[in-house]
Amino acid sequence: MDLLRSLPLGLYLEQPQTWLHKLDPRVKFIWLMSFLTSYSFANNQWRILLVALLIIFTLAARIPRRVWQQQMGWLLTLTFLVFALTAVFPDGLGINYQPRLPANSQALAPLSNTAKATNEPKQVKTSKDYNYILFHQGPVKISRRTLDLGTRISTILFTVIYSTTLYLLTTAPEEITAGIESLMQPLRRLKIPVTEITLTLTLSLRFIPLVLEEIQNLIRSIMTRAINWKKLGLKGGFKVWMIVAERLLENLLLRAEQMASAMMVRGFTSPNEHRVPWHDLRLKSWDWLAIATLTIFWGIRIFVGQQI
Repeated sequence: MDLLRSLPLGLYLEQPQTWLHKLDPRVKFIWLMSFLTSYSFANNQWRILLVALLIIFTLAARIPRRVWQQQMGWLLTLTFLVFALTAVFPDGLGINYQPRLPANSQALAPLSNTAKATNEPKQVKTSKDYNYILFHQGPVKISRRTLDLGTRISTILFTVIYSTTLYLLTTAPEEITAGIESLMQPLRRLKIPVTEITLTLTLSLRFIPLVLEEIQNLIRSIMTRAINWKKLGLKGGFKVWMIVAERLLENLLLRAEQMASAMMVRGFTSPNEHRVPWHDLRLKSWDWLAIATLTIFWGIRIFVGQQI
């Protein structure tokens, strides 16, 4: 088991370089925030459109199938299961729904004659095709509320997870921190330590593979010892895992200390005095095209995707 390669989230695809890789990280970050915020107070049609756009972007970027199948396959399965379970669950409203009109249509005849005699306005005809319960077969009951709720939860789950996954897949950690630092420059006027924050973010992103490597090594060490978990029982198994967790914490603290020592040996004192420009952030023609497309995106969201 190789967690560094098999983990489906948070991986950066170095090769091949797609057109998503070539976009400015600031533009991609703004697109990411647009996906994460535009589904708020939106109708279900817009939320489904967001899911379709993410899939279209993935296919249009020509990301290898082995990558997006691993990234997207399990997430689509998870969201489908969430949608199915939410749709068949009770809607939470403990009300026995009854038809608004009586089963016998002749019962309305005296009322209509009275209305004609008193010159009152005629009753508005209601649509008989409307049904609150869309499907009811045995214990399975799907109502309009549960279907709407299932669509909301599943689409939001997919949008939040996969949009961030696609962003991390096509953006290097150094580009992410450089783009966030550039966008946070106005906060310097409020005396907010922008450089320190971005340095912490960079070290955190670099530390994630080390955490995965330590977890992987500990799991392999347990597997090679062929521990008989049935003989240990619940209490003995819990003690073993507590020892593993303690060892993991010790190894991570040791790695963090080694990283800090390496920075001190190289004369690092503060981020402002040891700035290393990893990327030259300049907006190019395709970046401006992405910004123009983002304007169209929000225009459609405001005029079409608004929840009524």
